[in-house]
Amino acid sequence: MIERRQSLLMDFFTFQELVFHTVVREVRHENSRNPVVGLFMAASRTLLMVGIFYVMFEVLGARSAMIRGDAVLYLVSGFLLFFLHVGAISGVLASGSSVGALQQHAPVTPALMIVAGAIKQLYLHVFALGVILLGLFVFKGEIDVYNWGGLIAPFMLTWLSGVSIGLLFLGVKPFAPDLVKLLATVYQRANFFTSGKFFVANMLPAAVIPFFAWNPLFHCIDQMRGAMFVNYVPQNSNLEYPTIFCAVGLVIGMMLEFFTRKTVSRSSAHSR
Repeated sequence: MIERRQSLLMDFFTFQELVFHTVVREVRHENSRNPVVGLFMAASRTLLMVGIFYVMFEVLGARSAMIRGDAVLYLVSGFLLFFLHVGAISGVLASGSSVGALQQHAPVTPALMIVAGAIKQLYLHVFALGVILLGLFVFKGEIDVYNWGGLIAPFMLTWLSGVSIGLLFLGVKPFAPDLVKLLATVYQRANFFTSGKFFVANMLPAAVIPFFAWNPLFHCIDQMRGAMFVNYVPQNSNLEYPTIFCAVGLVIGMMLEFFTRKTVSRSSAHSR
C-alpha cells in the first residue's frame, strides 16, 4: 500500500514536470522560440485594444457608457477576460487530437497536451494582467480596485469556461473537423458582441438580457467589474451560472474526449 502511494505521488510530480516542459515548448514554438516575446505579445495585444477603444471613447464622447471610475481598468476588465476565454478555447483545440503525430510517442498523452494548452493560456494572461497593472501603477501612481480578492473567481471562471467549451469542440473534432472549425469561429465572433465588454450590464433593458445571459463570459466580466469598482453592483449577472456551466462542461467534455479517443483508437486498430 505504501509503495502504491509513493508511485502515485511520483506519477503526479512526473506529470507536473511534463506539463511545465510542454508549456515552455508551446510558448517558444508559437513565438519564434522566444518565450519573452510570447509573454509580452500576450500583454501588448490587450494593451493595443484598450488603447484603441480608449481613444475612440474619448473622441466620440462615449464615456457615459462606462462605469464611473478608471476608464482603463474598465476596458481591461472586458478585453483581458475576452482574450483569456477565447485563448483557452483555442489552446485546448490546438492541443491536438488523439491521433496527432506527437501523441504517438510516450510519455506524451492527450491529457498532457490538453492541460498544457490550457495552462499556457492562463500563464500568458496572468502575466499580461501583471504587466498592465504594473504599467498603470507606474504611470498613475495608484491602482484603485475595490476588492482585489473578488477578481480571482471571475478570472478563473473565465478560463475554466473556455477550457470546458474547448473540450466539447475537441471531442467532436475528429468526426467533423470542418464543422468544429466553423462552430468555434462563430462562437468566438458571437462572444465579441455578447460578452458585454463594451457596455455595462446594468444598463441593458430587461427584454434583451436573455440574449446575453446565456454566455458565461458575460457574467464573469460583469462580476469582475463589480469587484473592481466600488460604485458598481452587478444586478443582471451572477457567479453561480458560470460555476455550474464550468462543472457540467468539464465533465461532459472529458467524457466526450475519452469516448472519442477510444473510438478513434478502435478505428485505427481495425484499419490495420
